[in-house]
Amino acid sequence: MDPESLRNLLKAVSTGQVDPEAAAAELAAGPLGADGSGFRDLGYARVDTHRGIRTGDPEVVFGAGKTAAETVGIVEALRRASGVTRPTLVTRADHVTVAALRERWPDAQVSSGAEPLTTNQLAGSPLTGDRRPATVVVGPLPEPRGLVVVVAAGTSDAPVAEETAMTAAAAGAGVEMVRDVGVAGLHRVLAARPALERADCLVVVAGMEGALPSVIGGLVGTPLVAVPTSVGYGASFGGLSALLGMLTSCAPGIVVCNIDNGFGAGLFAARVARLARSESTHR
Repeated sequence: MDPESLRNLLKAVSTGQVDPEAAAAELAAGPLGADGSGFRDLGYARVDTHRGIRTGDPEVVFGAGKTAAETVGIVEALRRASGVTRPTLVTRADHVTVAALRERWPDAQVSSGAEPLTTNQLAGSPLTGDRRPATVVVGPLPEPRGLVVVVAAGTSDAPVAEETAMTAAAAGAGVEMVRDVGVAGLHRVLAARPALERADCLVVVAGMEGALPSVIGGLVGTPLVAVPTSVGYGASFGGLSALLGMLTSCAPGIVVCNIDNGFGAGLFAARVARLARSESTHR
């Protein structure tokens, strides 16, 4: 349940369309739980079922470090709390977890081109080569509000860009991807300018020296989130060079996420896009 669903339920109670006891039962069965705590204690995890009401976004399961059974159990609890009307997102899932999620929910969406890590590869591994964790969405995507355009500098940055895109879509924004437009060929960036200008929020994902957000930040006035990736040669220091380059960008209006943090960027961008579209609708 999100804030809009809660408001609709309360309005229905106020107009007599829904009995107060029925509304209380719906809340108890979903976000508040039978004991009213707002979380469900599974023993190995306390699943936050109340987050959707507080923030408008469901709790997301960070798959790294969890067993497949633990992840499936947490997703089960979240699906029950949401009434299966909202998606549940799993990030950094290894191949065993992806298989378990697909077995339980055959219609689950998995990031394209992902080559999930094995369990013992997950800890501290860069997102390079075939070391690619997967992002999984269980359940239907919400009706999109606003547009997030995710820009990937190179094909090697795709896993982080796809995590960003799937997160933004699960959080309720429309998503468009622009791939492989790094600064080594600036004409490719200029060719993508119409897509950049359509966006309510941009996410620019880049490794190496991390210059692409500065270039795009000088072309358009759209809010821009920069995401450094761990892609690059030795002196890139696992994404530190890109991170520092983005933090010291001369183009104004850029905020920077942590290295490989597509999830954080996607959620922030979706919130910006949803709010921008809501404000334009109410003007």
